[in-house]
Parts: sequence; structure tokens; C-alpha cells
Amino acid sequence: MRYIISVAIASMAATAATAEVPRVVTDFAPAQGLVAMVMGGLGSPEMLLEQGANAHDFQLRPSQAAALADADLVVWMGPEMSPWLDRSLDGLDGGAELRLLAVEGTHLQPFGDSAPHDHTDHDDHTDHAEHEDHDGHGTEAVDDHDHDGMDPHAWLDPANGMHWLDAIAAELARLDPENAATYAANAASGKTRITEADADLAQQLAPLHDRPFVVFHDAYGYFTAHYGLTLAGSVAAGDATSPGAAHLKELQEAAGSTALCLFPEAGHDPKLLAQMAELTGVKLGGALDPEGVTVAPDAGAYLAVLNGVADTLLACLAEG
Repeated sequence: MRYIISVAIASMAATAATAEVPRVVTDFAPAQGLVAMVMGGLGSPEMLLEQGANAHDFQLRPSQAAALADADLVVWMGPEMSPWLDRSLDGLDGGAELRLLAVEGTHLQPFGDSAPHDHTDHDDHTDHAEHEDHDGHGTEAVDDHDHDGMDPHAWLDPANGMHWLDAIAAELARLDPENAATYAANAASGKTRITEADADLAQQLAPLHDRPFVVFHDAYGYFTAHYGLTLAGSVAAGDATSPGAAHLKELQEAAGSTALCLFPEAGHDPKLLAQMAELTGVKLGGALDPEGVTVAPDAGAYLAVLNGVADTLLACLAEG
């Protein structure tokens, strides 16, 4: 009987400890991967965006809306990237939220800015997000993913990914102080992993600096700036809306004279780029996946996105 009681008490203690770990919801794969890195074995965040879905335009199912309402913490990019989630959060009396694009010290840049940036000092970034209120909605959106405004695809700069790990760890520690040391250690380990992957990618991508290419939509400015790549243009705007005929004609002429590869994108119809490749004779590369719509939603998701973009570029451009 004493053994049974001891087991029951131990089980209750374990259950209580588990219950204290915050219930975390994320919007899509890059945020999911970063949060999963920090939580480690303590828990698993729930990702709202289904694999294959478009991060710019998504409708929550009732079960996902319920998970959002029950969450202690919502970690997401922000309304500039996921306006559908901003609408869903309005009026909810749920837990805290952490907008990654609004984290103080985040490097932000406008659409079309693919010039290389120096990340040796994180505080010298050309533009920073304002510090957000933990329980509020942070800063107001710069725009609703406007092509002329701030580019929200900031996770494609690994310096931002590393910076956000600390912000995620701090917010989890605020909600769950007993596990603060674990969150901090996991964030430090995650930064080491990203640093090592970043150095490897920089070495692999260095030979591609003078090899221009065209992409489906304007989502790669952070990646090309960070790794010094030459982006010749994009078919669609930053929100992946359909391009006009005049823009397509201009891009087709430019691509035919300068681009070495045309890259479609996972989750979007490749027809336009396939037609452009046929008309110009420019090689059609594999489908890029900047939002991780094809990657597993686990602790490896963030690095899988970065590595996947690099591998797809290398597969076509390295042959040019």
C-alpha cells in the first residue's frame, strides 16, 4: 500500500509540473521551429498553419480557434505576415502573445532591399522593431503586407532567428519561472546550432554571389542580403498576389538577359514561371519553400527552412 501511495504522489507531482508548462501556439513553421527549440522536452507548441497552406491567407478551423483561445502564449510573426491570425486574436481574452517582428532589436528592411547587411553588431541594424507589451498586441502593423512597406519575411535572416530565441526564452520564463534555466539553456543551444548552420550556408553559397535569379514572390530580401546573393526580380509582390501583364513582360525581358534560374515556390502554381522559362530559355529550378509549408513542424523546422532554400538555389545556380 505504501508503494502504491508513493507512486500516486509521484504521478501527481509529475502531472503538476507538466501542467505548469505554458500551452504555446504558433502561426507557421519558422516560429514553430524556434519555439520548439526553446521548449525542448518540456512541451510541444501547436502550429496553426497546416502543411501546404498559404501563410498570407488562411482560415482557422473550429478546433484551431479553440486551441488559440486556450493558449497561454501565442508566438507569431505579426499581422504584417499573418493578418488572418490578427483577426482571430481580436476580442480574445486569452494569454500573452509575442510578436517576433515587434521584438526590440529585430533587423527589419523594406521590400526590394537585398543589399548585403553587416550583422557583426546586432544593435547596428538599419531598422529595429519597437519593444512590445507582453500581454498586448505589440506595435501596430507597418502595413498589411504591402509590397511597398516593411518586408515581414525576417526569419530568413538567421541573425533574427538567433535574436528571437532569447525573446522566446524570456517570455516562457516569465510564464514558467521554475523552468527558466532550461529555457535559457535551450535557447543558447539553439543559437549555437543556427550559428554553425549559418557559417556552413555562407560557405556553400559564396560561389553564387554573381549568379542572378528570379523567384515567384518578393520574400527573399533578407536571405539574399545576408548571404550576398543577386536577386534579379520576382513575379509576384511580397504578399504573393497575382502580377500584372506589364510587370510580367518587363520581368520576362530582364530574366531572359540576366537570370540563370527561375524558381517557383511551394504552395503556389508554378505555371507562370514554367511559361517564362520556356519563352526565355532560362532554367527552371526547384520549388523554394521560404515559409516551410513542406517541412515537419518540429524543433528542426527553422533550420530546415534555411537549409531548404539554400539547397534549392544551389541545385540550379551551381550548374550555371
